[in-house]
Amino acid sequence: MVSTETPVCDFGRPAPDFALRSTEDRVLGLADVRGERGLLVMFICNHCPYVKAIRDRLVATTAELRDLGIGSVAIMSNDPTDYPEDSFENMRRIAREERFPFPYLYDETQEVARRYGAVCTPDFFGYNADLRLQYRGRLDASRKEPVPGARRELFEAMREVARTGQGPQDQIPSIGCSIKWKEDVRA
Repeated sequence: MVSTETPVCDFGRPAPDFALRSTEDRVLGLADVRGERGLLVMFICNHCPYVKAIRDRLVATTAELRDLGIGSVAIMSNDPTDYPEDSFENMRRIAREERFPFPYLYDETQEVARRYGAVCTPDFFGYNADLRLQYRGRLDASRKEPVPGARRELFEAMREVARTGQGPQDQIPSIGCSIKWKEDVRA
């Protein structure tokens, strides 16, 4: 497992559209998942200990953000060849067991992760109502273990985005497992 840190926020960068299959067998794009006041795009997976450590807080945070007009979507872009826990069937199981209040999408070609510039799981992209990037930070100070009383950085940032359309200038990068890229078949 390789730990990777996200780059700094590229404020104003537009959200790339996508058409990905959900664990509920629907094909969804930006228009289907955005909220009236913004959108949180999360790159996660099933096997990563960083993601496992925050799943319950992701569920709670995204439910609260929905009440503020922020839509949320999770995308799994890992190659499940070496990580069978990340298979589509396991995505369905995790979404059901964890009661994800957001769509969980499979980026089988990994093209969406490349267009977003996703580097790790979890990797958070917070957009305003115009789908312009305003947040590229972490959920909170937790890594593989919850930090009691940690400031809710992602929630606070997206609440500000919902209120003003702008995210905080100071953001602490997320850290997690690197995306498991497929071998380049063109090589």
